[in-house]
Amino acid sequence: MNSRKDIGIALGLLGVVLFAGTLPVTRLAVPFIDPLFLTAARAVIAGLAGTVVLAALRRPIPPRALWGQLVAAGLCTIVGFPGFTALAMFSVPAAHGGVVLGIVPLATTAAAALVAHERPSLGFWLVSLIGAAIVLAFVLSRPQARSFALGDLFLLGTVLSGAFGYALSGRLSLRMPGWEVVSWQVVGFLPLSLLAALMLWPHNLATVPVQAWAGLVYVGLVSQYFAFFVFNAAMAAAGVARAGQLMLLQPFVIVVLAALINGEPLSTSTLAFAAAVVAVVLAGQRMSVKRQ
Repeated sequence: MNSRKDIGIALGLLGVVLFAGTLPVTRLAVPFIDPLFLTAARAVIAGLAGTVVLAALRRPIPPRALWGQLVAAGLCTIVGFPGFTALAMFSVPAAHGGVVLGIVPLATTAAAALVAHERPSLGFWLVSLIGAAIVLAFVLSRPQARSFALGDLFLLGTVLSGAFGYALSGRLSLRMPGWEVVSWQVVGFLPLSLLAALMLWPHNLATVPVQAWAGLVYVGLVSQYFAFFVFNAAMAAAGVARAGQLMLLQPFVIVVLAALINGEPLSTSTLAFAAAVVAVVLAGQRMSVKRQ
């Protein structure tokens, strides 16, 4: 029994639950807060939190050789992923977005092979492909597919940004603690995030309801910051591809949260697709992944 791997899987599951709240709470916020401002504001919140943590623990600045990777990962996790997510939540339900994001593990497996020097087995690839096929079948089965085409395009950007963001952060987490990786990312982007937030500052913030503010606080402190503490540590312990495949469980968590938070109906077909994805991830965890 590999205790390090088991700890990584446990942390990965916690990370999945924390990340799963992102789409439902973003859906609460975007009717009242501009998606671009929301993206910048959540990065500012995370950047301020990261500054406090790094200063309190007196962490030294990372070596110059790592800053290129930190910036690349930050472009994915701070700019791409939250930006595309906020734009997608304008036109698609959170439950639908959650199931589409079930393709993230396959994309993360590919990204891990490209940038994190991991070699998933043939069985792992096959299981990931089956999971992606289930997600594709779900998208094609929707009667509203045409009206949601733009939202699906934004979700594709979310998938690609998330996959490479996870892979790059996972590789960095082998060189420094996972919490430090995300802290330096959000702190490094804080000047740009703050400038963007000031430029995009809306004039109607006084009319924003409490639930929208709560959504902004969640995506800033949890989705953009604390959840990466947990998931980066999971990738360092269990591997990028293996931890990333746990994201196949995220659709099931999201559809439940969307019902509780957004009042979205739990359709039988959505639950069936989500259950199929859960079965896939259980099979995938039995497949081998070599780490170089």
